[in-house]
Amino acid sequence: MFDYDAELRHYHQRLWDVLDIRQGDRVLDIGCGAGQTTRDAARAASTGTALGIDISGPMLARARRQAEAEELGNASFVHADAQTHVFPGEHFSLGISRFGTMFFSDPVAAFANIGRALRPGSAFTQLVWQAGDRQEWDSAIRVALTGDRASSMPAAAAGSAFSLADPGVVAGVLSAAGFTAVNFVDVCEPVYYGPDADQACAAVLQLWKATELVTGLDPACAQRAFDRLRATLAAHDTGGGVWFESRAWLITARRL
Repeated sequence: MFDYDAELRHYHQRLWDVLDIRQGDRVLDIGCGAGQTTRDAARAASTGTALGIDISGPMLARARRQAEAEELGNASFVHADAQTHVFPGEHFSLGISRFGTMFFSDPVAAFANIGRALRPGSAFTQLVWQAGDRQEWDSAIRVALTGDRASSMPAAAAGSAFSLADPGVVAGVLSAAGFTAVNFVDVCEPVYYGPDADQACAAVLQLWKATELVTGLDPACAQRAFDRLRATLAAHDTGGGVWFESRAWLITARRL
């Protein structure tokens, strides 16, 4: 299972630098994955609660195990789609998401559903990727596997990793969903793919479903693609791990 917490360690800190979680808060964490953000929110809320929601059963199993190990009785998790899950109305005092909101098929409906779970005036703070051509991790890996620089420009379609890359579009979506005071901060941080090229290569092959990018190639061409991938990862090995540059939006908004 890919370690998103390790990959996003610098972004995690940037998110935490702007959150104002107080004792007694009820925090809703959208797309919580293995639960690092939920657990940290539960610690900060102390006498309050933190609920993480995600569609990945294996990630949530890890989240629950870790919360139990850390004796965080005020952290809980639900296996569901935040776009359609029936949350208690106006229950949460704060909403957060670390790269967990880009994959909704209907963003307006999803954010409206999240908004209904927040108390009026509550803040919702999220990190989302900027456009694919601003992500070294996307362009370098995609070019390595395909040998085609044009393929490094994926479309920002609904439900894709870059679906919330356009601030104008996102501001319109959030406004239509019942949020106001939408603000964007440009954030640039490196992302981590592993301690060395070999382990980074294993991570990429798992995360990217790399065999799909080389479908149709004969065995020799496919092997050359994987050789290019390993060379690319080795070139990004800093001696302290394999790192790629990236850019994100840190978005804040308030529920009307």
